Amino acid sequence: MSHNRFLIIDGNSLLHRAFHALPPLSAGDGIATNAVYGFITMLLKALQLVEPDHIAVAFDKGRATFRHESYAQYKAKRAATPADLKSQFPLVKEVLSRMRIPVLELDNYEADDIIGTLASIAENSGLASVILTSDRDALQLVAPQVQVLLTQKGLTDTVTYDEAKVWERYGVAPAQLTDIKGLMGDASDNLPGVPGIGEKTAIKLIKEYSSLENVVANAAALPPRWRDKIIEYKDQALLCKQLGVIDRQTPLEFDHQTLHWPGPDYPALLEIFNRLQFKTLARKILEQTGGAETGGAEEKPAEANAAAADAGQAASRVDYQFPAADQDWQALRTAAGAAGQIALLLEGDREAGVSLAALAPGNSPVYLLPVREQPAAMELIGDLCAAARPGKICFNGKETIWLLHRHNRRLEGLSFDIALAAYLLNPGTAQPTLPDLAAQYLNLLLPAGGTDGLAAGAEHIAGLREIMNAKLGELGMDRLYYEVELPLVPILAAMEIDGVAVNPAVLSDMGEETGRQIEQAVLEIYRLAGEEFNINSTKQLGHILFDKLQLPVIKKTKTGYSTDASVLEELAAAHEIVGKILEYRQLAKLKSTYIDGLAALINPRTKRIHTTFHQNVTATGRLSSAEPNLQNIPIRLEQGRKIRRFFIPRQAGNVILAADYSQIELRILAHMSKDPGLLDAFNKNQDIHTRTASEVFGAPLEQVSPEQRGRAKAVNFGIVYGISDFGLARDIRVNRAEAGKYIKSYFARYSGVKDFISRKIAEAKEQGYATTMLNRRRYLPDLFSANRQIRSFGERTAINTPIQGTAADIIKLAMVRINAELQQRGMKTKMILQVHDELIFDVPADELDQVKQLVRKGMEKALPLDVPLLVDLKTGPNWYDVKKER
Repeated sequence: MSHNRFLIIDGNSLLHRAFHALPPLSAGDGIATNAVYGFITMLLKALQLVEPDHIAVAFDKGRATFRHESYAQYKAKRAATPADLKSQFPLVKEVLSRMRIPVLELDNYEADDIIGTLASIAENSGLASVILTSDRDALQLVAPQVQVLLTQKGLTDTVTYDEAKVWERYGVAPAQLTDIKGLMGDASDNLPGVPGIGEKTAIKLIKEYSSLENVVANAAALPPRWRDKIIEYKDQALLCKQLGVIDRQTPLEFDHQTLHWPGPDYPALLEIFNRLQFKTLARKILEQTGGAETGGAEEKPAEANAAAADAGQAASRVDYQFPAADQDWQALRTAAGAAGQIALLLEGDREAGVSLAALAPGNSPVYLLPVREQPAAMELIGDLCAAARPGKICFNGKETIWLLHRHNRRLEGLSFDIALAAYLLNPGTAQPTLPDLAAQYLNLLLPAGGTDGLAAGAEHIAGLREIMNAKLGELGMDRLYYEVELPLVPILAAMEIDGVAVNPAVLSDMGEETGRQIEQAVLEIYRLAGEEFNINSTKQLGHILFDKLQLPVIKKTKTGYSTDASVLEELAAAHEIVGKILEYRQLAKLKSTYIDGLAALINPRTKRIHTTFHQNVTATGRLSSAEPNLQNIPIRLEQGRKIRRFFIPRQAGNVILAADYSQIELRILAHMSKDPGLLDAFNKNQDIHTRTASEVFGAPLEQVSPEQRGRAKAVNFGIVYGISDFGLARDIRVNRAEAGKYIKSYFARYSGVKDFISRKIAEAKEQGYATTMLNRRRYLPDLFSANRQIRSFGERTAINTPIQGTAADIIKLAMVRINAELQQRGMKTKMILQVHDELIFDVPADELDQVKQLVRKGMEKALPLDVPLLVDLKTGPNWYDVKKER
């Protein structure tokens, strides 16, 4: 289960606390280890408490930071780091590397600033953050989505600070702690504050005046014992506050997804813990994390790993050989030709190609082929891969195809993809490595990398296939795997490799046009506001909207007015400026993320866009795409839809064909619920939203108004996603009572849907998972949460998974069948994109009529339902200017 939590660790403060909390320890070679031991002990406790799926550790890069430019004496009185502690910083970073936990450092900034930036980025990405530190300065970062786990006495005594806890301890909001610091100073940072004012007085003043600036402004009204000091030292106090504020916008360049934690590298950890003589700690870490990323396997790999740690051993070394003489190469060819299946593992990258290959033909020894050093190696691999037999067992089939493509070689006969099977068996979990899966399914501890790791993987991959194949059969997912997911691997690889042709001039023109629209929107906003201000500043925008223009305050945060999208949408009718601000935000995001972003991703060699399709990421089974994400182009905005004009056929005379399922999820709902009303509407080819409006509002079909149809449409799609009266009220802008009435009326008319929802929730609670028509499973631990909101989310997921997951299965099945038909007929048409319920093709004009028939049949007949599946076909010179076929 993903907890959607980000553990952010203050490396410097924890290492210092550990060093001073423990007596001297040393390894056999005399090197000090007490701080490392203590640090890892605190980290393990935090992992247990937080159960994060993202982790990072921040360290100071050096002693000098931007704060020293404002105040040269900043932290000047701190003692030099003891030599025995200094030597342990590289050690702890080595341990973190082997735990696969990223270490972040930044010139001119402190670890606190990196932590603040990470927490801010996490909030914007929907992640809840927990900051592990012994430094109370971090409490200023506490927010609705940010907690601080503050270490106290010893190593494992901690207290969790949320907003309520900060208020309970200090009587102020987290953001006001820097105001207190400005008044009282901070001896550890050498910040003097106002002499004679301690914590109690500082808190009293800030509680009364809200901010240091207000205290200074009202100093004349204060009692003399404070007044004179504050007036004399006001500049010093304001500087101390400024120095105490954590910078949350450091120039840290990373994607938060790169901080997703896959779990430790077990063999590498065993090696360093044995070296440091941390045997007890080795056993402890493997017990706590060994099963976490594999879903708690019955084979208990953690215990096996801990036993290996106690014995000072990893998995037994695999025997392998490098072909040297001609007879070695011939023996390998003979063994591979006689084998029914061979394990094939490749090491390398998409740009440079294969560097090292491991082959395990049947019961023969493992062969390692140094491809870059021996040209004969790729010739042999290419010949083997070009033939459908023997079957190839790979860890990641799509990546294998990419690597071979760099050598102009193809992969035929992919018989099993280990990573893909792992995804079906444990959807929604972190993508495991080959050693992870060997630990889970084979109870083996494999080396994590290098020649030993590659050879060990090749030797044991057939055993993994055997066990995982049996489990797929036990769970009834063998058809889904062998008819849908596995055949889709080479299709997606080909789509990525071929890429999509583009017209850069379109983006250039759009960039200029959107830039002008942004400038015009800014000028209009300034006119309506009556002054110029920073539109991107929440504080300044809040002042304009709520102080100057006196718009109703919808939501406040601890730091002021909220101006998020939901607030602005609610205020849109109140003043013309709000609509313009929403327009400005949409245009600015469109330009930076999509127009400028897509231009940067055009491959300089192919002149095309090559997105990456992720087949084993989403819990529902839907494909996702990245770099760029072509499934997320903002088509609700006309200017966003125009980006599709950028995507064109690969050569003159070709056209773009877009094939889109019509209301597939509602048709699946009709089939699965067996509701007579829905079945009748779809089988009569009636407009389902008009039919629903007629039923819900009691109006004849021909008298349904556009407004009634729009509300019925929101109810129809809302039901699929388990919408509440509150959610529906927000979507269609009515009160909750009216929204509740619509839902009640819907269920009265479509009682089969109501029964279906109740049945699916009950089944999921009984089984612990929901399934699609093709038996794809999604495990739903949220159904058993003590938290009502989380439990409600689990119930909505139990309703939606069978529908959305089946839609994903259907379009994948259609892709497999259409591709097979195109290949069988030797056609030049290319399937180039899949976006939700839509397939995009690049079609030669002379093949168009044939391809339209082929695509329509492949999509509409993909899986038999009690209602027809319908597909809308559109053709045109680019993805935007496609017109619907009559």
